[in-house]
Amino acid sequence: MEIGAICNVITAVSAVLLILLILLQQRGASLGAGFGASGELFTERRGLEKSMFNTTVVIASIFALSILATLIAG
Repeated sequence: MEIGAICNVITAVSAVLLILLILLQQRGASLGAGFGASGELFTERRGLEKSMFNTTVVIASIFALSILATLIAG
């Protein structure tokens, strides 16, 4: 396999993982928050929520770097 094909696979896999991780994260806001009645504005991430957030940041970085590598590799 050439480097461009590997970068494309990494981009596709990281894109799917990124979508799943973003959709799995809880917002911590109820329906009333959409209308301006939010009770908790600032919360601290703990446990699984913090791990999922950090994993999302890492996967987003991998996604961006793989796109950059695909553009460079041509």
